[in-house]
Amino acid sequence: MRFLGIDLGTGSLKLAIVDEDGRETAFANAPYAVTSARPGWAETTVDVWYSALVSAASRLPANERDAVVGIGFSGQMHGVVPAAADGRALRAAMLWPDTRARDLLDAWPEPQPNPVAPGMAGPLLRWLAANEREIAAATRWALQPKDWLRARLAGAAPGSFVTDASDACATALAHPSGEWDDALIERLGLPRAWFAPLAASHETGGVLSAEAASALGLKAGIPMAVGAGDTPCAALGSGLSSAGDALLTTGTGGQIVVMCDAAPAPAHGLHTYRSATGAWYRMAAMQNVGVALEAVRGWLGHASWPEAYDDAFAANASASVSFLPYLSGERSPWMNPNARGGWLGLGLDDTRGTMMRAAFEGVAFALRAGLDAIRASGTNLDAMRLAGGGSVDPRWRQLLADALRVELHAVDCPNAATRGAAILGGIAAGHWRVDDLTALAPHATLAATPQPNASLDERLTRFLDLYRRAEDWFTLARGSA
Repeated sequence: MRFLGIDLGTGSLKLAIVDEDGRETAFANAPYAVTSARPGWAETTVDVWYSALVSAASRLPANERDAVVGIGFSGQMHGVVPAAADGRALRAAMLWPDTRARDLLDAWPEPQPNPVAPGMAGPLLRWLAANEREIAAATRWALQPKDWLRARLAGAAPGSFVTDASDACATALAHPSGEWDDALIERLGLPRAWFAPLAASHETGGVLSAEAASALGLKAGIPMAVGAGDTPCAALGSGLSSAGDALLTTGTGGQIVVMCDAAPAPAHGLHTYRSATGAWYRMAAMQNVGVALEAVRGWLGHASWPEAYDDAFAANASASVSFLPYLSGERSPWMNPNARGGWLGLGLDDTRGTMMRAAFEGVAFALRAGLDAIRASGTNLDAMRLAGGGSVDPRWRQLLADALRVELHAVDCPNAATRGAAILGGIAAGHWRVDDLTALAPHATLAATPQPNASLDERLTRFLDLYRRAEDWFTLARGSA
């Protein structure tokens, strides 16, 4: 008996099969690009997603696929797929790094229970209604990415157009509880019928169609869990279950998640969302982590990540060079879509190693700014679980521990969000219950203990000062663009 987790990420699709004890037995992935037809746009066509799914599935062992009896979904949050009544996408999906709607945030005046960013479904759909009216008129469903994919695999059957609270609450169109905010949707002039009904993340949201089963090498009729957003799935897959449990994920973006028994009070720059099990979590969400480091690696000409790590950590940290990683604006804690990045303090004696090292430090400092906002809200964290493909190198883990001033415990689970999705599939198939999840927590190993580092603290202070000095310039530059 096996359970398949599908994680529809921003830059790749990942598949993991787990056994009856929640242990991963097979894994495959397929990358794809986020395209930008115009400055500030971030899109991917849904055909690319489906092709990546078929490609990744073909590399899973046939005997493992034959044993799959439940499927669950994890998906990148905030973005939206406008779709026809039969689930056919009417345009490319608009994704969370997108900033085209940054001038349309006036419909969400502060204070809000959750910060609103331009790449959330609410602002993006407001832009769609004003700028692509024919597509808006043809839209029947405004789906979150993982919900589109599940409906596609179900053959758009009745009951497959559904979403869960963990995804809905992050659209800027719902209450923190995940229930759709009908008054807000009406005020925005958006059709209420666009938004799928809610179900629990572990409930069945359709069964695998014969066509999709043939394409994936699976059996038809497998129940598919509704699924959850990638962050709550990563929390589930990493074993977070009790209030105060915390997780740092580093992928394309970065998230610091702290579990809560009840909804925490609103705090500027922080998110209060629903978990995959119906509990709550507080989150700082930084969008410039892997996306910024990947850009820098390309600019500096490092042929591989091992080369980039070696070059960066062989170099002595510069006392004068700082890197602001905000290449696509930033969410927590600044909530500033106009923020931009770059190096400051470069001299003729600096090398690409110096620049790469400054980039790693800049990303670590950006994560620290988000963590400081959580600490200021009353949560004192000194240890976190660590997950995500961008946190494997031990030198990078140590830098993160030193910059964040926390112990980092690496989860013995290389694909936490995918595992969380598979567990939801197992619940939908009737193998597990929500009450069983504590026993499924993976082992975590101490990966890094923070070490006193006065020079790093000085560079952190300089980084925060540079950001604050640059805020006015970001606004002026945006005005002249």
